[in-house]
Amino acid sequence: MKSEIRFVRIPEDSPSSGERRRWGNAFGCLLAALLLAGCASNPLRECSATRPFDFQRDTFAFANGLTWEYGYDAQGKWTSHRRAPPPHYTLHCFVVARSAAQFFVNARFDPGQPPADEATYRRLIRQVVSTRLRRPLPDSEKIVIPGYADLRSFSRAREALLQAECGSATQGYFQRGNWRMVMPFTRHEQARMSQQLLEDLKGRHPLVIHAVCFPSLTINHALLIFSARETDQEILFEIYDPNDPDKPSTLAYNRARRTFLLPASAYFPGGPVNVYEVYRSLLY
Repeated sequence: MKSEIRFVRIPEDSPSSGERRRWGNAFGCLLAALLLAGCASNPLRECSATRPFDFQRDTFAFANGLTWEYGYDAQGKWTSHRRAPPPHYTLHCFVVARSAAQFFVNARFDPGQPPADEATYRRLIRQVVSTRLRRPLPDSEKIVIPGYADLRSFSRAREALLQAECGSATQGYFQRGNWRMVMPFTRHEQARMSQQLLEDLKGRHPLVIHAVCFPSLTINHALLIFSARETDQEILFEIYDPNDPDKPSTLAYNRARRTFLLPASAYFPGGPVNVYEVYRSLLY
């Protein structure tokens, strides 16, 4: 689709050129400040975790369900149709990925304490998911979850409670960084993002990313990166996919193509995606 450029005559009663220039300068300063804020160092990297993220301990036991069933038709075209019956817990990929990171960064499980009642757990879950990933709590202030060894066992026993209290699906729709997906992704910017992710992983904290193909939206999904290894040809990021609690997956970054690649899954045919880190700055 070709873009159309129109030249519009400015009405006589519009602001003068000097006024427009002053407004333009003010807007430029504000935009520069926001961009600088977005490029600021990541406190998660500066405050290293005491242990690495463990997929079998630090992820939820339940899945973010798929509203649609995907697959190839007889002509080899990727198609979808609604699930029947629909899953009871779906469209929560941002909530699940963010909450897993919040529990890792700002909570501590203590199996030596006796289990609490539901009201107590409800309050503690709300406290955890109200914390800011950009401002990790010191060890002395981490929220203690009694009676369980880790998030995996806690979510297996308290699935309904966690699903109810971690957040609604609308939090994904209104995530503050969603504006970024509609802007162009250059290969230079994606190369920079691959290095940013590597740097931020040095703190051993998991990172929430938004993986998207726009405007096709063959994928529009939140994932959690928790480790990486490099080769001469690529960077292999190990990820927790909220749609699949059984095993980790891999997001590859191809150095030559300067492109991120996701493998085929139950909801994506596999291939290139654009990626950016969220819950990292004022912009995202």
